[in-house]
Amino acid sequence: MIIISAIIVLLLIITYFYTKLDKFGNSPNIKKVDSYKNLDNFKDGKFQNLSYTLDLVEGYSMTGILYNFIFTKYPRQRPESEIPSIKTNIKDIPIEDNVMIWFGHSSYYIQLDGVRILVDPVFSGNASPIPGTTKSFPGTDIYTVDDFPNIDYLFISHDHYDHLDYETITNFKGKISKVICGLGVGSHFEHWGYEKNQIIEKNWNESVELADGFTAHVLTARHFSGRGFTRNNTLWASYLLESQSLKIYIGGDSGYDTHFAEIGEKYGPIDISIIENGQYDLAWRYIHTLPDEVIQAGKDLKTKRLFPVHSSKFVLANHPWDEPLIKVSEFNKDTDISLITPIIGEIVKLNDSNQVFTNWWEKVK
Repeated sequence: MIIISAIIVLLLIITYFYTKLDKFGNSPNIKKVDSYKNLDNFKDGKFQNLSYTLDLVEGYSMTGILYNFIFTKYPRQRPESEIPSIKTNIKDIPIEDNVMIWFGHSSYYIQLDGVRILVDPVFSGNASPIPGTTKSFPGTDIYTVDDFPNIDYLFISHDHYDHLDYETITNFKGKISKVICGLGVGSHFEHWGYEKNQIIEKNWNESVELADGFTAHVLTARHFSGRGFTRNNTLWASYLLESQSLKIYIGGDSGYDTHFAEIGEKYGPIDISIIENGQYDLAWRYIHTLPDEVIQAGKDLKTKRLFPVHSSKFVLANHPWDEPLIKVSEFNKDTDISLITPIIGEIVKLNDSNQVFTNWWEKVK
C-alpha cells in the first residue's frame, strides 16, 4: 500500500507540473472574472449554456465511457489509406475572390470581400496536449504556416485542443492581425505572446465591424470549454459573418438546441452554414450534434448551403471515420439544402451555389 500510494502521489505531482506547461494556456485573471459576474450566461464562477446541459445524456456514466474507450475496439475509426488532399497556393488567390478552403476537422480559410479569415487552425498533427495520442490521419497535414498570407482575423470558437492548438497559434503569431474569440479565451493568447490590442473578446450577441459593410456577430453555441483541469472559465461561441456579398454562419462545436432557430429567425436566410458533423455519440448529444440534427440545424438556420465539418482528421469518438459524411448525405437527400463536401485544400467558390463536389470518402478504405 505504501508503494502504491507513493506511485499515485508521484503521478499527481507529475500531472500537476505538466499542466503548467505553456501549451495549456492561462486562465482569465481576477479582473476579467469580476467583469463577467453580472452576465446572464455566467454563474457560480463558470459560463453557462442557455439550456440546462449535462456532459452526458441520462443513463450514461463516465466510468462506462472510459471503460469502452480503453477496452472496446471499434471498427474503422481510422482510414486504412490516405485522406485525399489538394495543395492549393493560397497566397496566389486574388484578394477579390470569395473562397473557402478546408484543412480537415474544423480548420478552414475564408476570403470574403477582401478580408482574409482563418478559423480554428490545427496544423500540429495532434489534437491533444499529450504528444502522439490524437494523431491526424495520413494525408491531412499538407499545409503549414508558410503556406498562408497574412491573416486579417483569426476566429476561435472555443479553447479545446482540437480548435485552439498551441503550436499552430504560436507559429502564426507574426501573421495574425486580430484575434476574435469568446470572453476569457484571449488569456491564452496573451500568455502565448500576443499583444492585448490584437485580441477582441466578445460575449454572445455582440458584434465586431471587420470592414466597411462587413460585420461579425458573436452568437450562442451549446458546448463547454476548458484546458487542463479547468472547465467553463472561458466562453464558447458561434459566429455569423455578414458582408455585403454573403452571410456565412460558423457554428463551432455545439449540441442541437433552440439557438439555431433563433439565429435563423434573426439573420436568415443564410447563404452558407458551417456546422460540426463528426466526433459525436448518443452519450454526449447535448454538446455535439448528430448527423440528423445537423440537417435540422441547417433548416432552422434557413441556410442555402451546408458545410459539414469536424470530421476526417482525428479520432475523438467511436464511430467509423467516414460515417459522419455518409449519414449527413443520406439525411440531406430530401431537402433543398446544397451540401459542401470538398477535398482538403480544394477551393470552395462562395458565390457559386451550383459548384459540385464529389463523394471523395467513398474511394478511401
